[in-house]
Amino acid sequence: MKTLVIGASTNKERYSYKAIHNLVDKSHQVVAIGAQKGIAFDVPIETEKTQFQAIDTVTLYISAKVQPEYYDYIISLHPRRVIFNPGTENPEFYAILKENKISYEVACTLVMLATNQF
Repeated sequence: MKTLVIGASTNKERYSYKAIHNLVDKSHQVVAIGAQKGIAFDVPIETEKTQFQAIDTVTLYISAKVQPEYYDYIISLHPRRVIFNPGTENPEFYAILKENKISYEVACTLVMLATNQF
């Protein structure tokens, strides 16, 4: 299963960085998109909306204000689910995902990983 982290960062204090670390640590395949190119735990951070294949989960670390520019892109990946981490909640996007038969969770990726619920 492959996870796409949107809002990825090389800053060790950011939750997206910690999520990449924990995902890699638990042997998940990870791809990432962020505002700046870089590498986090051997995962290249892309700045373009790359058409990744076989994405199971998209985990968001971008605000609801920024999300509309990603709606079509995320839908085009056909993920099984999208995780809205704390601070990314977006009822408008929930409705779009539901219309496209993509499940979503309002949850914390770090907590889900720590409690084996990912």
